[in-house]
Formats: sequence, C-alpha cells, structure tokens
Amino acid sequence: MLPERRGGVVGSDLIKDTDRNTDHGLRTVRRSRRFGRRRLLFWLFSFAAIFSICIATFGFKMLFHGVEEEHQNILPSTVVKNVSVESDTLDQLKKKSHRARFYPCKVELNDPVEALVEPKTFWNFVKFSLNYVVRENIQSHENPITPTFGGHQTLEEREQSFHAVNQTIHCGFVEGFEGFPNTGFDLDKEDKMYMNTCTVVVSSCIFGSSDFLRRPTSKMISEYSKKNVCFIMFVDKETFVKLSNEGSVPDEKGFIGLWRIVVVSNLPYDDMRKTGKVPKFLSHRLFPSARYSIWLDSKLKLHTDPMLLIEYFLWRKKSEYAISNHYTRHCVWDEVQQNKRLNKYNHTAIDEQFMFYQSDGLPKFDPFDPNKPLPSYVPEGSFIVRAHTPMSNLFSCLWFNEVDRFTSRDQLSFGYTFLKLKKTNLDKPFVLHMFKDCERRAITKLFHHRNP
Repeated sequence: MLPERRGGVVGSDLIKDTDRNTDHGLRTVRRSRRFGRRRLLFWLFSFAAIFSICIATFGFKMLFHGVEEEHQNILPSTVVKNVSVESDTLDQLKKKSHRARFYPCKVELNDPVEALVEPKTFWNFVKFSLNYVVRENIQSHENPITPTFGGHQTLEEREQSFHAVNQTIHCGFVEGFEGFPNTGFDLDKEDKMYMNTCTVVVSSCIFGSSDFLRRPTSKMISEYSKKNVCFIMFVDKETFVKLSNEGSVPDEKGFIGLWRIVVVSNLPYDDMRKTGKVPKFLSHRLFPSARYSIWLDSKLKLHTDPMLLIEYFLWRKKSEYAISNHYTRHCVWDEVQQNKRLNKYNHTAIDEQFMFYQSDGLPKFDPFDPNKPLPSYVPEGSFIVRAHTPMSNLFSCLWFNEVDRFTSRDQLSFGYTFLKLKKTNLDKPFVLHMFKDCERRAITKLFHHRNP
C-alpha cells in the first residue's frame, strides 16, 4: 500500500510539475503571439507612413514608374545619350515644372462698334513721302548677282533709309532682273484685286503647315466689321493641302469662316519664319489702300472686334503703332542669351547681328531710367495694331530690312531699329505705344503651334 501511495504521491507531483510547465509554455506562446501581432502592426503602420510621405513628396507617378514607362514611347539612343550628357537637364525640368503663369488683365473697350468715330485730328503725324525700290540696276557680267526679294541694300543705303524724309528705300518685293524669275511671294490676280479694296485689314499666315487654322470668334465680331474689315490668311500650297485634307476647305468665294484664304506661291525664303515676316511687317505694301492693319500670329485666336482694338490702341492712345512688351524679358542682351540657350537660330549669326548692333550704339535696357523711351526693348511681337502713316510704314520697312539682312528672330532687331529711328529723327517723333502683354492675352487666345 505504502509504496503504491508513495508512487501515487510522486505521480501527482510529476503531474503538477508538468501542468506548471504546460501553463508556463502556454503563457510564453501567448506572449510571443501578442508580441508578433504588435510587431506586425508596427511595420504595417510604418509602411503606410512611408508610403504617404513618398506620395506627398515625390508624387504618385514615381512609385509606379515601371507602369508609366510601359505606356510611353522609348526614346531613341541619341536622345538618351543627350539626357545623360546634359548636366542641366534636371534643372531645366525643375524650372519648367515651376514656370510662371501669365494672366490677362482688364481692357476697357468702347462698345458698340457702330458708335465709334475716327478722331478728326488722328492723322496729325509726321508727313513725308516714301517710294520703294522696284528693281535694282546692279547686274554685272563680271560679278553676277542673284536677285533677292529684299534686294541688295548697301550699308550706305541702309544708313540713309533711317531718315524720315522723302526718299526711295528697300522694302521687299524687289523684282528680278530682266530675264530672271520673280523673287517670290507671288499672288493670284483675283486675290490682289480683292486686297486692293481693303481699308481695314486683319491678317495672319501659316507657312510650312506649322499651325492649325484658328478662326476669329464670330460672335465677338460685329456685323459692321464683318462687312468692312478684310480678314486675310496667307498660306503656302503645302499648308493649303494640309488644311483641305483636315476638312478646312474654302467656299466658292475663297473663305473659311471669316478668313479669306490667299495662297502664296514661290516663297521668297527657305526659312518659313523669315517668309512669315513679309505679311507681318509689309501690310502697307500688300494692302496699298489700307488705312489700318492688325497683325495676328497663327498661334493666336482673335476674340475681340478689330474696330474696338483700333479705337483702344490707336485712337485713344493717340499712337500710330501699338505692340506689347515681352512678358519676361526687356533687354536685348537677355533676348540674345535666351535665343542661344534654346537654339532658336544659328549662334554665329546671332552673335554677328548682336555685335553689329553694339558697335552702332545699342544700349542696355535700364528699368530704373525715368526717361527710357519704351517700357521694354524686347516686344511680344505676335500682335500688332498700326495705322499706315509714313512713320509707321518707314519703321515697318526698316524692321523688315533688319530681318532680311540678319536673322529671322525679329525680337532681336526691334529695339535697335526703334532707337536708331528715334535718334536719327529727334525732331520727328514716331508715336509707338507699347502696351502690357496682359492686354494682349485679354483680347486673344493663345495656342501652341502644331507639332512638326
């Protein structure tokens, strides 16, 4: 009995010891499970926090960069090399992402158009007579010279042309020598006859299929302007075919909406930008009967009545020429650097033009000069309103001649041309009104050019 009792006692002790060990193990397991859950929750919360910070800092696309790339075109190897070599690429991308935005400002127009009356004293500007070189007599058998649209103006003739006096000057449309083909910008006879009847003109151009056709906002144009203002869009044959294929086909009278489409053949320059300066600057040559003209780059859509613009920028300001200042740059030095930085034109050609202007006394723009003649020496030249006065016509010819002689970047030559004309004719003012660029944005809508 006793041994069995001892055995029973001993067995119970063992069972108790085993129970204790089992309870201890269970508690250990529970603690480890609780610790594991806490650790899992900790990492889940940490990952969520890191994910939120990444989205807030770098944006959603960075986290799914691989997915984004599947939908993008693969860059050519040459482009990839350029990206790796260009040290400023990232800085440029950062600058683009933070590019300043520019907004329109209020323009107080005198509506309605029918109530407008041209001021009786408006045309009291400097008066003189201008004639234009039609054909040059410089042909030589020993040194044959190829006729050009702008002619072969000597430096002496160029210097003389800045004087506001009765004279004959180069101003484009110089005909070829006898036996030579025309120098360019040939127009159909019917188009010429129509253009000769225009007294107020809104014109633009598209050469080289560089843009879409943007029609003026018809509901914003008065019935008076629709009947009395010529809306002319110059295009080359390539652009005409492109527009036609896209469904923009002129009607039987040659119109697409308000635009009368005028096809130009035999373009005078290989550079489409330089060809575009012909209708931009020489509206007084293209429209000999016109009293006023408005130039509109093809990237702009007009949504303001042209007669209201003439009243606002010319009659009310008592000016014969109106153009807006550039929205960021005012000094030609800065414009030169920007053109070279963006490779807008051959750097050597830009340097030659700029050095020529500096040697002829072009000053830097001083924003703090209370007597500065203009608020900027660099224009935003996509919108111009002008009366066809002698001084306005002279300035337009001079500006065109600079573009013909040098580069097609007309913002480089504007300040020089204006200042030299002013300096040459101290007693004969040229009344140019340079308005704020935000006003240009209020009366037109800006688009991007067509991708090549």
